[in-house]
Amino acid sequence: MLVASVAAAQTKNSPGPLTLKEQGSFFVGGESKTVTQPGFGPNAPPTSGEVTVNQMYVQYQVPMKGGQHLPVVMVHGCCLSSKTWETTPDGRMGWSEYFVRKDRPVYLADQVSRARSGFDATAFLDIRQGKAKPESMPVIIDATHQVAWTVFRFGPKYGEAFPDEQFPMQSIDELYKQMIPDLNGTLGPQPTATWTQMSALAVKLNGAILMGHSESGFFPEQAALINPAGIRGNISIEMPCVTNFSAAQLATLAKIPTLVMFGDHLGDVQGGGPANWAQSFASCNTFVDQLKKAGGDAEMMHLPAMGIKGNSHMLMQDKNSDQLADLVIAWIDEHVERKK
Repeated sequence: MLVASVAAAQTKNSPGPLTLKEQGSFFVGGESKTVTQPGFGPNAPPTSGEVTVNQMYVQYQVPMKGGQHLPVVMVHGCCLSSKTWETTPDGRMGWSEYFVRKDRPVYLADQVSRARSGFDATAFLDIRQGKAKPESMPVIIDATHQVAWTVFRFGPKYGEAFPDEQFPMQSIDELYKQMIPDLNGTLGPQPTATWTQMSALAVKLNGAILMGHSESGFFPEQAALINPAGIRGNISIEMPCVTNFSAAQLATLAKIPTLVMFGDHLGDVQGGGPANWAQSFASCNTFVDQLKKAGGDAEMMHLPAMGIKGNSHMLMQDKNSDQLADLVIAWIDEHVERKK
C-alpha cells in the first residue's frame, strides 16, 4: 500500500521532465591528519598514515536559467542528512527539486561528521588502542521514533497526532528511515568545521543564500561570522537563536538579509525532549529585533500568525511544503535578489 501511495503522490506532484544545465557533486574543505589504525585483514599489524577529515560533501543541480538567480545552499538538521530536502516521505517533490524548477541553483550539503561527508574516527581509534579512556568517547546521537515524534511536533504526545497536523503521518515510517547517527560530538564543543565549510562554499559559488534547519538552523549566521564574503542571504528554520553577540558581530550579521521561519504548536507538546520550541521562538524574536536595531533587514515568518496552521518542525516535508517554499522564494526575490 505504501509503494502505491508514494507512486500516486509522485504522479500527482510531477510537472513533467526536469531540464538541467548541470548537476554534480564535490567536497568543500578538509585537512589531513596522521592516524594509526588496525591493519586490514586478520592478524595484520597496525598501520599509520594520512587521512582527510572535516570535508563537507555537496551535491548540486543548476537549472537552465540558473544564472538569473543566486544559488541556495540547504543544510539539514540533527540525526538527518541532505535527504531532508529531497523527495518527501509520502513521495511528493521536495524543496530541492521545487527550487530548481523555480530556476534556483540548489546545493545540498551533508554536515561535516554526517552521511557522505564522513567523520573523524580518531577518538574511537585512540580508545581502541588504549591512548584514551573509554569515557572520552564522543557522544553519538541516534534519535528514537518517540523523540522524533515529540521534538518534531507531530502531536501532543507519542502516537497522537494534532488534528490539523500538516506532516503526512501515513508516511511516518519513511521519515524514520531518514534518521541516522549524528556524530557532531567528534567535532568538539562546537561544529565549527561545518560553519567554516559553509562559508567557504558561499565564496566558491561567488555568492549564495545559506539555509539551515533545526540543528543547523543558526549555522548560516555562524558561517557569516567566520567569513561573510560570499553570503548574500541567511534563512534559518526552527532552532534556538544566539542573542549574546557583540556590537561588531551584530554589525556583520546586519549586513546580510535574514529570514527566520517557525511552524505551529510551539508550546503544545508533552515531553518535548531537548527542544523547547516556545523558548527557541522567543530567542529568535529577540535576535530578529537585534538585527533590526543594528540596521539589518530581518524578518520573523511565524506561519500561524500568517494564518497557516498545523505545520510541524519538518515543514519542508509537510503537505503544504510547496506553499511554504513559495513564501521563501518570494522573500528571496524581495529581500536578496533585488539587492544583488
